[in-house]
Amino acid sequence: MPKAKAIRIREPGGPDVLDVGEIELPQPGPSEVLVEVAAAGLNRADCLQRRGFYPAPPGVPADVPGLEFAGVVESVGDSVNTWKPGDRVMGIVGGGAMATRVVTEGAELMPVPKELPLEEAAAVPEVFLTAYDAIVLQGGLQAGQSVLFHAVASGVGTAGIQLASVIGATSIGTSRTADKLPRCTDLGLNHAVLVEDGSFADAVLNAAPKGVDVILDTIGAAYLAQNVKVIGKKGRIIVIGLMGGVKGELSLGALLAKRASIHGSVLRSRSAEEKADLTKSFTQEMLGRFATGELKPVIDDVLPMSDVQAAHQRMDANETFGKLVLSW
Repeated sequence: MPKAKAIRIREPGGPDVLDVGEIELPQPGPSEVLVEVAAAGLNRADCLQRRGFYPAPPGVPADVPGLEFAGVVESVGDSVNTWKPGDRVMGIVGGGAMATRVVTEGAELMPVPKELPLEEAAAVPEVFLTAYDAIVLQGGLQAGQSVLFHAVASGVGTAGIQLASVIGATSIGTSRTADKLPRCTDLGLNHAVLVEDGSFADAVLNAAPKGVDVILDTIGAAYLAQNVKVIGKKGRIIVIGLMGGVKGELSLGALLAKRASIHGSVLRSRSAEEKADLTKSFTQEMLGRFATGELKPVIDDVLPMSDVQAAHQRMDANETFGKLVLSW
């Protein structure tokens, strides 16, 4: 059988369990597309999967990480008429993107804007789709409203800042790293909050005295009580990460009085139909803004795929601003 190169997870553990190996060359089904991958974005979920804490969903390679990619269409299934060999595409998958070839549903692909090199495009799909889904489709963020981003210097945070600016919303962002906040301000962040002792509520309420309309939370339990304190009436808290723990105490009285809501959201495990709908909505509403410069991928560094261990070390240490990209 023909082979493709791929990053392999030999066993759960630290970055040293990763190496470059081979997999069988995947073949597209009737509705699928085979893509020659130029580059893949690194996400915290890849680090969690490497450690054995975030297993791949059914039908996805368990030992090949990677949730997003950019590349060139190599072949298409019999029922695919939207893509052809040679098209530059990017997209999300449930796993396996860190390989020289990946198969995905044609409906889950987006065209790469001509202004973006493929290495930059690889930093777009996961974070922009995640942020768009959370603050726009689930959070209902509108012009004139306010949104709070935790870990604002992350890939999702830097994407969210830009989306908020496009919408016309006021953005507030927290970070525990002081030197990252001015760079977020340069991206369009309206109010930067340094979290030095775990507290951010007073600073957020100084920026938004009536509370914020939407919170995009990657922290989880550690920030739950303060999130409820700063959310405004009929506000929406969208939890997409649990870096600060999975269990916390919640004041239901405060939540009820504000008529606020908490939503949990995971993109990876959604059905093909849900991912296709999200991809279509983002393509129609936002993709063209990369050509105008209103949106841009924020990239910390582009490394060769052979440096995957070093990339994981940097992400584990929270040393990045925006995205790390691994290129073949």
